[in-house]
Amino acid sequence: MSVKPKIKIAVFTGNRAEYGLQFPILRALTADDRFDVYLLVGGAHLQENFGNTKAEIEKDGFKIYREVDIKMDHDTLYATAQVIGTGVLSVSKILDELKPDWFVIYADRFESFAAMIAGTQMGLPTIHIEGGDYTEGGALDDTVRHAMTKLAHLHFTTNEQAAERVRRMGEEPWRVFNIGQPSLDLAAAGEYAPASDLISSLGLDAAKPLILFCQHSITTEYERAVEQIRPSIVTLKRILEEGCQVIMTYPNNDAGGMRIVDEIRSAFPGQLAGLQIHKSLGRYRFHGVLNFIGRVGRGAFVGNSSALIKETPYFGCPAVNIGPRQRGRLRGNNVIDVSYNEQEIYNAIRRCLEDKNFQQQCAHCDNPYGAGNAGPRIAEVLATMPRDNRLIQKKMAY
Repeated sequence: MSVKPKIKIAVFTGNRAEYGLQFPILRALTADDRFDVYLLVGGAHLQENFGNTKAEIEKDGFKIYREVDIKMDHDTLYATAQVIGTGVLSVSKILDELKPDWFVIYADRFESFAAMIAGTQMGLPTIHIEGGDYTEGGALDDTVRHAMTKLAHLHFTTNEQAAERVRRMGEEPWRVFNIGQPSLDLAAAGEYAPASDLISSLGLDAAKPLILFCQHSITTEYERAVEQIRPSIVTLKRILEEGCQVIMTYPNNDAGGMRIVDEIRSAFPGQLAGLQIHKSLGRYRFHGVLNFIGRVGRGAFVGNSSALIKETPYFGCPAVNIGPRQRGRLRGNNVIDVSYNEQEIYNAIRRCLEDKNFQQQCAHCDNPYGAGNAGPRIAEVLATMPRDNRLIQKKMAY
Protein backbone atom coordinates (compact mmCIF):
# COMPACT_ATOMS: atom_id res chain seq x y z
CA MET A 1 0.00 0.00 0.00
CA SER A 2 1.55 3.29 -1.10
CA VAL A 3 1.79 6.18 1.33
CA LYS A 4 0.23 9.40 0.12
CA PRO A 5 2.94 12.10 -0.04
CA LYS A 6 2.57 15.02 2.31
CA ILE A 7 1.49 18.41 0.98
CA LYS A 8 4.44 20.78 0.96
CA ILE A 9 3.49 24.24 2.26
CA ALA A 10 5.78 27.28 2.34
CA VAL A 11 4.78 30.11 4.69
CA PHE A 12 6.36 33.57 4.55
CA THR A 13 6.60 36.01 7.48
CA GLY A 14 8.40 39.34 7.42
CA ASN A 15 7.16 41.30 10.42
CA ARG A 16 6.39 40.78 14.14
CA ALA A 17 2.75 41.87 13.96
CA GLU A 18 2.10 39.68 10.93
CA TYR A 19 3.70 36.70 12.66
CA GLY A 20 1.43 37.10 15.69
CA LEU A 21 -1.54 36.84 13.33
CA GLN A 22 -0.01 33.86 11.49
CA PHE A 23 0.82 31.87 14.62
CA PRO A 24 -2.50 29.97 14.81
CA ILE A 25 -2.22 29.11 11.12
CA LEU A 26 1.34 27.85 11.49
CA ARG A 27 0.36 25.78 14.50
CA ALA A 28 -2.63 24.23 12.73
CA LEU A 29 -0.56 23.36 9.67
CA THR A 30 2.42 21.94 11.58
CA ALA A 31 0.13 19.84 13.79
CA ASP A 32 -1.59 18.30 10.76
CA ASP A 33 0.06 15.09 9.48
CA ARG A 34 -1.09 15.89 5.95
CA PHE A 35 1.46 18.73 5.64
CA ASP A 36 5.16 19.46 5.64
CA VAL A 37 5.62 23.14 6.53
CA TYR A 38 8.58 25.26 5.44
CA LEU A 39 8.82 28.65 7.16
CA LEU A 40 10.56 31.52 5.37
CA VAL A 41 11.53 34.37 7.72
CA GLY A 42 12.79 37.82 6.70
CA GLY A 43 12.25 41.55 7.03
CA ALA A 44 12.02 43.09 10.49
CA HIS A 45 12.35 39.66 12.13
CA LEU A 46 16.07 39.85 11.37
CA GLN A 47 16.62 43.50 12.37
CA GLU A 48 17.91 44.33 15.84
CA ASN A 49 16.32 47.81 15.79
CA PHE A 50 12.88 46.21 15.60
CA GLY A 51 13.37 43.50 18.19
CA ASN A 52 15.10 40.72 16.22
CA THR A 53 11.85 38.77 16.58
CA LYS A 54 13.26 35.72 14.83
CA ALA A 55 14.01 34.58 18.39
CA GLU A 56 10.30 34.65 19.25
CA ILE A 57 9.54 32.34 16.32
CA GLU A 58 12.20 29.87 17.47
CA LYS A 59 10.98 30.09 21.07
CA ASP A 60 7.51 29.13 19.86
CA GLY A 61 9.02 25.91 18.53
CA PHE A 62 8.75 26.54 14.81
CA LYS A 63 11.65 25.43 12.64
CA ILE A 64 12.86 28.16 10.29
CA TYR A 65 13.57 26.68 6.88
CA ARG A 66 15.32 29.72 5.44
CA GLU A 67 16.09 33.35 6.32
CA VAL A 68 15.16 35.77 3.54
CA ASP A 69 17.22 38.85 2.69
CA ILE A 70 14.54 41.57 2.90
CA LYS A 71 15.54 44.44 5.16
CA MET A 72 15.25 48.21 5.12
CA ASP A 73 18.62 49.94 5.23
CA HIS A 74 17.18 53.45 4.90
CA ASP A 75 14.02 55.18 6.14
CA THR A 76 12.54 56.22 2.76
CA LEU A 77 10.04 55.13 0.12
CA TYR A 78 12.92 54.73 -2.33
CA ALA A 79 14.38 52.15 0.05
CA THR A 80 10.98 50.43 0.23
CA ALA A 81 10.88 50.04 -3.55
CA GLN A 82 14.43 48.70 -3.57
CA VAL A 83 13.61 46.20 -0.81
CA ILE A 84 10.61 44.86 -2.74
CA GLY A 85 12.92 44.13 -5.65
CA THR A 86 15.45 42.44 -3.37
CA GLY A 87 12.65 40.44 -1.79
CA VAL A 88 11.38 39.14 -5.14
CA LEU A 89 14.88 37.93 -6.00
CA SER A 90 15.47 36.33 -2.59
CA VAL A 91 12.09 34.61 -2.27
CA SER A 92 11.97 33.36 -5.86
CA LYS A 93 15.35 31.67 -5.47
CA ILE A 94 14.16 29.80 -2.36
CA LEU A 95 10.85 28.82 -3.97
CA ASP A 96 12.64 27.51 -7.05
CA GLU A 97 14.65 25.17 -4.82
CA LEU A 98 11.71 24.17 -2.60
CA LYS A 99 8.91 23.90 -5.18
CA PRO A 100 6.05 23.95 -2.63
CA ASP A 101 2.50 22.81 -3.33
CA TRP A 102 1.10 25.91 -1.57
CA PHE A 103 2.61 29.27 -0.65
CA VAL A 104 0.91 31.13 2.23
CA ILE A 105 1.28 34.92 2.58
CA TYR A 106 -0.34 37.29 5.06
CA ALA A 107 -1.79 40.79 4.78
CA ASP A 108 -0.41 43.86 3.07
CA ARG A 109 3.17 44.77 3.85
CA PHE A 110 5.93 45.41 1.32
CA GLU A 111 7.80 42.25 2.35
CA SER A 112 4.65 40.18 1.74
CA PHE A 113 4.09 41.95 -1.58
CA ALA A 114 7.55 40.83 -2.72
CA ALA A 115 6.77 37.26 -1.68
CA MET A 116 3.40 37.38 -3.49
CA ILE A 117 4.99 38.58 -6.73
CA ALA A 118 7.61 35.83 -6.55
CA GLY A 119 5.14 33.03 -5.84
CA THR A 120 2.44 33.93 -8.35
CA GLN A 121 4.82 34.76 -11.19
CA MET A 122 6.38 31.32 -10.74
CA GLY A 123 2.96 29.70 -11.14
CA LEU A 124 2.81 28.41 -7.55
CA PRO A 125 -0.64 28.10 -5.90
CA THR A 126 -0.52 31.12 -3.59
CA ILE A 127 -2.81 31.94 -0.68
CA HIS A 128 -3.56 35.46 0.56
CA ILE A 129 -4.86 35.96 4.10
CA GLU A 130 -6.64 39.15 5.23
CA GLY A 131 -7.40 40.50 1.79
CA GLY A 132 -10.40 42.72 1.13
CA ASP A 133 -9.92 44.92 4.20
CA TYR A 134 -10.41 48.60 3.52
CA THR A 135 -8.57 51.64 4.84
CA GLU A 136 -8.24 55.08 3.34
CA GLY A 137 -5.81 56.79 5.67
CA GLY A 138 -2.76 57.16 3.45
CA ALA A 139 -0.87 53.95 4.15
CA LEU A 140 0.40 52.15 1.06
CA ASP A 141 -0.89 48.95 2.70
CA ASP A 142 -4.33 49.44 1.15
CA THR A 143 -3.23 49.47 -2.49
CA VAL A 144 -0.67 46.73 -1.83
CA ARG A 145 -3.36 44.58 -0.18
CA HIS A 146 -5.68 44.86 -3.18
CA ALA A 147 -2.84 44.22 -5.63
CA MET A 148 -1.98 41.06 -3.70
CA THR A 149 -5.63 39.98 -3.92
CA LYS A 150 -5.56 40.18 -7.71
CA LEU A 151 -2.38 38.08 -7.81
CA ALA A 152 -3.39 35.38 -5.31
CA HIS A 153 -5.23 32.14 -6.11
CA LEU A 154 -7.14 31.62 -2.84
CA HIS A 155 -8.38 34.20 -0.34
CA PHE A 156 -9.03 33.83 3.39
CA THR A 157 -10.71 36.99 4.69
CA THR A 158 -11.30 38.13 8.27
CA ASN A 159 -14.87 39.41 7.87
CA GLU A 160 -17.80 39.17 5.48
CA GLN A 161 -17.47 42.76 4.25
CA ALA A 162 -13.92 41.96 3.15
CA ALA A 163 -15.04 38.73 1.47
CA GLU A 164 -17.68 40.60 -0.51
CA ARG A 165 -15.12 43.23 -1.48
CA VAL A 166 -12.80 40.51 -2.82
CA ARG A 167 -15.65 39.02 -4.86
CA ARG A 168 -16.49 42.46 -6.25
CA MET A 169 -12.87 42.81 -7.36
CA GLY A 170 -13.68 40.02 -9.80
CA GLU A 171 -12.43 37.02 -7.83
CA GLU A 172 -14.44 33.85 -8.43
CA PRO A 173 -16.59 33.08 -5.36
CA TRP A 174 -15.20 29.54 -4.94
CA ARG A 175 -11.78 31.07 -4.26
CA VAL A 176 -13.00 33.15 -1.26
CA PHE A 177 -13.34 31.87 2.33
CA ASN A 178 -14.35 34.08 5.27
CA ILE A 179 -12.56 32.51 8.25
CA GLY A 180 -12.35 35.41 10.74
CA GLN A 181 -9.30 36.91 12.41
CA PRO A 182 -6.70 34.13 12.91
CA SER A 183 -5.17 35.70 16.02
CA LEU A 184 -8.51 35.26 17.80
CA ASP A 185 -7.88 31.49 17.79
CA LEU A 186 -5.36 32.15 20.55
CA ALA A 187 -7.63 34.51 22.44
CA ALA A 188 -10.50 32.02 22.34
CA ALA A 189 -8.17 29.30 23.68
CA GLY A 190 -6.99 31.57 26.52
CA GLU A 191 -3.42 31.47 25.24
CA TYR A 192 -2.19 34.80 26.52
CA ALA A 193 -0.30 35.99 29.57
CA PRO A 194 -2.48 35.99 32.71
CA ALA A 195 -2.55 39.05 34.93
CA SER A 196 -0.32 37.37 37.51
CA ASP A 197 2.34 36.80 34.85
CA LEU A 198 2.25 40.44 33.71
CA ILE A 199 2.35 41.71 37.28
CA SER A 200 5.53 39.73 37.89
CA SER A 201 7.25 39.99 34.49
CA LEU A 202 6.35 43.60 33.63
CA GLY A 203 5.81 44.91 37.16
CA LEU A 204 2.27 46.05 36.43
CA ASP A 205 -0.04 47.32 39.14
CA ALA A 206 -3.67 46.26 38.68
CA ALA A 207 -4.80 49.23 40.79
CA LYS A 208 -3.34 51.77 38.35
CA PRO A 209 -4.67 52.54 34.85
CA LEU A 210 -2.58 51.12 32.00
CA ILE A 211 -2.05 52.63 28.55
CA LEU A 212 -0.63 50.46 25.77
CA PHE A 213 0.74 52.64 22.97
CA CYS A 214 1.89 51.95 19.42
CA GLN A 215 1.89 54.52 16.61
CA HIS A 216 3.18 53.69 13.13
CA SER A 217 4.19 56.05 10.36
CA ILE A 218 1.85 56.69 7.44
CA THR A 219 3.93 55.70 4.44
CA THR A 220 2.60 58.36 2.07
CA GLU A 221 3.38 60.99 4.74
CA TYR A 222 6.52 59.43 6.22
CA GLU A 223 8.36 62.77 6.27
CA ARG A 224 5.74 63.99 8.79
CA ALA A 225 6.20 61.01 11.11
CA VAL A 226 7.95 63.05 13.82
CA GLU A 227 5.38 65.84 13.63
CA GLN A 228 2.58 63.27 13.98
CA ILE A 229 4.08 61.41 16.95
CA ARG A 230 4.83 64.50 19.06
CA PRO A 231 1.24 65.23 20.26
CA SER A 232 1.03 61.62 21.44
CA ILE A 233 4.32 61.89 23.33
CA VAL A 234 3.22 65.10 25.05
CA THR A 235 -0.06 63.46 26.06
CA LEU A 236 1.65 60.34 27.38
CA LYS A 237 3.94 62.45 29.54
CA ARG A 238 0.86 64.15 30.98
CA ILE A 239 -0.81 60.79 31.61
CA LEU A 240 2.31 59.49 33.33
CA GLU A 241 2.41 62.53 35.62
CA GLU A 242 -1.17 61.66 36.65
CA GLY A 243 -0.08 58.23 37.86
CA CYS A 244 -0.93 56.01 34.89
CA GLN A 245 1.24 53.15 33.68
CA VAL A 246 2.36 53.31 30.02
CA ILE A 247 3.79 50.56 27.84
CA MET A 248 5.13 51.77 24.49
CA THR A 249 6.11 49.43 21.66
CA TYR A 250 8.13 50.27 18.57
CA PRO A 251 6.44 50.95 15.22
CA ASN A 252 6.85 48.80 12.12
CA ASN A 253 9.95 49.13 9.95
CA ASP A 254 8.12 51.18 7.31
CA ALA A 255 9.43 54.41 5.82
CA GLY A 256 9.33 56.85 8.75
CA GLY A 257 9.46 54.12 11.38
CA MET A 258 13.01 54.82 12.54
CA ARG A 259 12.19 58.53 12.80
CA ILE A 260 9.47 57.63 15.30
CA VAL A 261 11.87 55.39 17.20
CA ASP A 262 14.46 58.18 17.36
CA GLU A 263 11.84 60.65 18.58
CA ILE A 264 10.70 58.28 21.32
CA ARG A 265 14.30 57.72 22.42
CA SER A 266 14.88 61.47 22.47
CA ALA A 267 11.67 62.21 24.39
CA PHE A 268 12.33 59.50 27.00
CA PRO A 269 16.14 59.34 27.33
CA GLY A 270 16.17 57.68 30.76
CA GLN A 271 13.95 55.76 33.11
CA LEU A 272 10.65 57.41 33.96
CA ALA A 273 8.31 56.16 36.67
CA GLY A 274 5.47 54.15 35.19
CA LEU A 275 6.91 53.98 31.66
CA GLN A 276 8.16 50.91 29.78
CA ILE A 277 9.42 50.92 26.18
CA HIS A 278 9.64 47.59 24.34
CA LYS A 279 10.77 46.87 20.80
CA SER A 280 8.18 44.08 20.80
CA LEU A 281 5.98 42.56 23.51
CA GLY A 282 5.51 39.31 21.64
CA ARG A 283 2.17 37.72 20.86
CA TYR A 284 1.66 36.09 24.29
CA ARG A 285 2.24 39.24 26.36
CA PHE A 286 0.55 41.56 23.85
CA HIS A 287 -2.78 39.76 24.12
CA GLY A 288 -2.22 39.47 27.85
CA VAL A 289 -1.94 43.24 28.12
CA LEU A 290 -5.17 43.73 26.13
CA ASN A 291 -6.89 41.31 28.49
CA PHE A 292 -5.35 43.07 31.51
CA ILE A 293 -6.74 46.42 30.33
CA GLY A 294 -10.17 45.16 29.30
CA ARG A 295 -10.97 42.58 31.96
CA VAL A 296 -8.68 43.11 34.95
CA GLY A 297 -7.93 46.79 35.36
CA ARG A 298 -8.62 50.02 33.47
CA GLY A 299 -6.93 51.65 30.52
CA ALA A 300 -6.79 51.80 26.74
CA PHE A 301 -4.81 50.79 23.68
CA VAL A 302 -3.76 54.07 22.04
CA GLY A 303 -2.18 54.63 18.61
CA ASN A 304 -2.95 53.65 15.02
CA SER A 305 -2.20 49.93 14.77
CA SER A 306 -4.60 47.61 12.95
CA ALA A 307 -4.51 45.44 16.08
CA LEU A 308 -6.11 48.37 17.92
CA ILE A 309 -9.11 47.96 15.61
CA LYS A 310 -9.21 44.20 15.04
CA GLU A 311 -8.11 42.58 18.31
CA THR A 312 -9.30 44.87 21.11
CA PRO A 313 -13.03 44.05 20.79
CA TYR A 314 -12.51 40.44 21.86
CA PHE A 315 -10.96 41.57 25.15
CA GLY A 316 -13.41 44.42 25.81
CA CYS A 317 -10.43 46.77 25.66
CA PRO A 318 -11.11 50.48 25.04
CA ALA A 319 -9.18 51.90 22.08
CA VAL A 320 -8.12 55.39 20.99
CA ASN A 321 -7.34 55.54 17.28
CA ILE A 322 -5.09 58.49 16.36
CA GLY A 323 -5.09 60.01 12.88
CA PRO A 324 -6.30 58.63 9.55
CA ARG A 325 -4.21 55.44 9.17
CA GLN A 326 -7.17 53.15 10.01
CA ARG A 327 -9.88 55.35 8.50
CA GLY A 328 -12.62 53.28 6.87
CA ARG A 329 -11.67 49.97 8.52
CA LEU A 330 -14.49 47.90 9.99
CA ARG A 331 -14.48 48.26 13.78
CA GLY A 332 -16.40 47.62 16.98
CA ASN A 333 -17.94 50.38 19.10
CA ASN A 334 -15.02 50.30 21.56
CA VAL A 335 -12.96 52.68 19.38
CA ILE A 336 -12.68 56.46 19.82
CA ASP A 337 -11.25 58.31 16.79
CA VAL A 338 -9.13 61.42 17.32
CA SER A 339 -6.79 63.63 15.30
CA TYR A 340 -3.13 64.48 15.99
CA ASN A 341 -4.17 66.84 18.77
CA GLU A 342 -2.90 66.67 22.34
CA GLN A 343 -6.18 67.67 23.97
CA GLU A 344 -8.27 65.31 21.83
CA ILE A 345 -5.98 62.39 22.63
CA TYR A 346 -5.96 63.26 26.33
CA ASN A 347 -9.75 63.64 26.51
CA ALA A 348 -10.26 60.29 24.77
CA ILE A 349 -7.90 58.53 27.19
CA ARG A 350 -9.64 60.09 30.19
CA ARG A 351 -12.98 58.92 28.80
CA CYS A 352 -11.62 55.37 28.62
CA LEU A 353 -10.49 55.64 32.23
CA GLU A 354 -13.48 57.42 33.75
CA ASP A 355 -16.64 56.92 31.68
CA LYS A 356 -18.38 53.90 33.22
CA ASN A 357 -20.96 53.74 30.43
CA PHE A 358 -18.26 53.64 27.77
CA GLN A 359 -16.36 50.99 29.72
CA GLN A 360 -19.51 48.84 29.79
CA GLN A 361 -20.01 49.45 26.07
CA CYS A 362 -16.46 48.22 25.43
CA ALA A 363 -16.90 45.20 27.69
CA HIS A 364 -19.95 44.04 25.70
CA CYS A 365 -19.15 45.31 22.21
CA ASP A 366 -19.76 43.09 19.18
CA ASN A 367 -16.65 41.74 17.51
CA PRO A 368 -16.95 41.85 13.69
CA TYR A 369 -13.87 39.65 13.23
CA GLY A 370 -15.14 36.23 14.32
CA ALA A 371 -14.71 34.07 17.38
CA GLY A 372 -11.58 32.03 16.71
CA ASN A 373 -11.31 28.88 14.58
CA ALA A 374 -9.38 30.15 11.58
CA GLY A 375 -6.28 27.93 11.66
CA PRO A 376 -8.05 24.53 11.39
CA ARG A 377 -10.42 25.87 8.72
CA ILE A 378 -7.50 27.05 6.56
CA ALA A 379 -5.74 23.70 7.03
CA GLU A 380 -8.81 21.77 5.88
CA VAL A 381 -9.20 23.86 2.72
CA LEU A 382 -5.53 23.46 1.78
CA ALA A 383 -5.69 19.71 2.39
CA THR A 384 -8.72 19.18 0.16
CA MET A 385 -8.56 21.87 -2.54
CA PRO A 386 -7.42 20.50 -5.94
CA ARG A 387 -4.24 22.10 -7.26
CA ASP A 388 -4.85 22.18 -10.99
CA ASN A 389 -5.08 24.54 -13.95
CA ARG A 390 -8.45 25.84 -12.78
CA LEU A 391 -6.74 27.13 -9.64
CA ILE A 392 -3.82 28.78 -11.45
CA GLN A 393 -5.65 30.15 -14.47
CA LYS A 394 -7.74 32.94 -12.98
CA LYS A 395 -10.88 34.43 -14.51
CA MET A 396 -12.50 37.82 -14.02
CA ALA A 397 -15.89 36.96 -12.53
CA TYR A 398 -17.40 40.44 -12.15
